[in-house]
Amino acid sequence: MKLAFIGIGKVGFALANQFQKRGHEVIVARDDPKSKSVVEALSKNSAFEVLAIQEAINAADVIFLATPFGFNKDILAPLDFKGKPLIDCTNPVGPGISHGLESKVSGAEKINEWATHARIVKSYTIYGFENLENTSFPNHNTKPVMLIAGDDQDAKNTVSKLNTDLGFETLDTGGLAQALHLEHMTLLWVKMVRVGGHHPNFTWGYLER
Repeated sequence: MKLAFIGIGKVGFALANQFQKRGHEVIVARDDPKSKSVVEALSKNSAFEVLAIQEAINAADVIFLATPFGFNKDILAPLDFKGKPLIDCTNPVGPGISHGLESKVSGAEKINEWATHARIVKSYTIYGFENLENTSFPNHNTKPVMLIAGDDQDAKNTVSKLNTDLGFETLDTGGLAQALHLEHMTLLWVKMVRVGGHHPNFTWGYLER
């Protein structure tokens, strides 16, 4: 698939790099191709294509949003996603690693308001970038789980296939309103690792009896 990335920082690059290695075409969506983040990404993987944001959306099958949440409204406002899946990899984080929207609504639901003609799926947010760079846990007989949420089943099916490519099992948690709970899981992981000193190389698992 052709995958466009709006945002190519730690999370965006980790995903883009792994997908490119697995045979997907990666487009970095940036109106300024000489920006620091684009230059750094290309220095690590020269196979990435760079296009202006709307051009990248037009060319891609799936778009990833991996930007600081506070910029999202301004970034998304002028864009038309043409009915394509938009994967929300962002988190609204407030003071003291609190929920940036006071837990009243999820960031994904706000993105759904701001992104014209997009089919939003929340994914790739419940862990830090370290577990997107490396999804292998050889000491265990189960795959790490990636929880997703969204209102469009076809878009979620597409994300599930991408998860499989990366080595994740997918657990569909339901509609987009469930993204609020996934964002709280992110805060838990961040507080444990970035504040509490827990090592980052752990993920959640899904076990059925």
